[in-house]
Amino acid sequence: MHLRQLELKDAPLMLEWMHDADVTGQLRTDFASKTLSDAEAFILRSNEDKKNVNLAIASDEDEYMGTVTLRDIEDGSAEFAITVRSKAMGRGYSWFGMEAILKKAFDELGLDCVYWCVSRKNTRAVRFYDKHNFHEALDIPAKVLARYEGIADLKWYSVLKDDDINEKDSVAGCKVIHIKTIPTVGAGELSFFEGNHDVEFDIRRIYYISKVPEGTRRGFHAHKELKQLLFCPYGRIQLILENNNGREEIELYDPSIGVVIDQPTWREMLWLQKDSVLCVAASDYYDPEDYIRDYDEFVEYIRSR
Repeated sequence: MHLRQLELKDAPLMLEWMHDADVTGQLRTDFASKTLSDAEAFILRSNEDKKNVNLAIASDEDEYMGTVTLRDIEDGSAEFAITVRSKAMGRGYSWFGMEAILKKAFDELGLDCVYWCVSRKNTRAVRFYDKHNFHEALDIPAKVLARYEGIADLKWYSVLKDDDINEKDSVAGCKVIHIKTIPTVGAGELSFFEGNHDVEFDIRRIYYISKVPEGTRRGFHAHKELKQLLFCPYGRIQLILENNNGREEIELYDPSIGVVIDQPTWREMLWLQKDSVLCVAASDYYDPEDYIRDYDEFVEYIRSR
C-alpha cells in the first residue's frame, strides 16, 4: 500500500465508488450525478491545488483504491476526508490512508491540528473512528462549523500534532511490549528477548508466517491455554484481538514492538503489505486440542469461564 498523486488512469475507478450507494449513502455530495469527465477534471485540479491535498491510496500493484484528503489547509490546521472503494473495505486501506495522511500533515506540512466530521447515522464510519480510539472533539473553530451550518447530527473528531495514534500499552487487555533493541551506527539494529525474563513464560516453540499477499487475512482462531508473543520483524500487519476485554486492533510495523497474548483471545491478522513477516514465540509445543477454530464456540467458551 502507498500514497501517490492522483492520475487520470484512476478516473474510472473513482467513478466506480461515486456511483456506489454503499459508499456514498451517508455523504453530503451528490456523487451519483458525477460523470467520468467530472472525475478527470477533479484529478487535474487536484494536482494544481495549493490549498488542498488529494492523494490516491494505491495497492502494491498501484491499483487505485480510494482518495484521502486534507482540505482547507490554513492557520496550522486542515480538514481530513477519506473515501475508499467497496473492494478496499475491510482490507486495511482506510487505516493505512488515514495514518499516512496524518503523518504527512504533521511531519511534512507542519500542521498543528487535523479535524473531520461524519454523520452520526453513518454507523460504519463512526465505528471505524471509535474503534481506533479517536475521541469526539468539542472545540472545533467557529469558522469550520460555519461550513456545516444547518447540518444536524454531526460527530466531530480531531488529532493534535503531539498525539501518537499508535501509542498503546495494551490491546484488548493483552500487553504491548518493547522488545530490547541495540542500534549500531550504519549497521542496523539487533533486537532480542528471553523467555521468563522479557516474557513471562518459557518459550518452547517459535514459528513465522511469510510470503503472504497484501490484503490477506489469516488467524481466525483462539487458544485455551497457550501463551504467545507476536511481532512483525518486516512489513506491516494489522492484528485484531477479541476477548473478555472487548475487540481491539493494533498495527505491527516496528520490529521492536510485540504483543503478548496470555489469555483466551480470538485473533485475526491482516497483511497490509505483501511479504510482511509475522513471528510467534509460543509457551508450548503444537497441540491441536488447544485450538478453538469456530468463532461461536469461542464466544461460548469465554462466556462460560
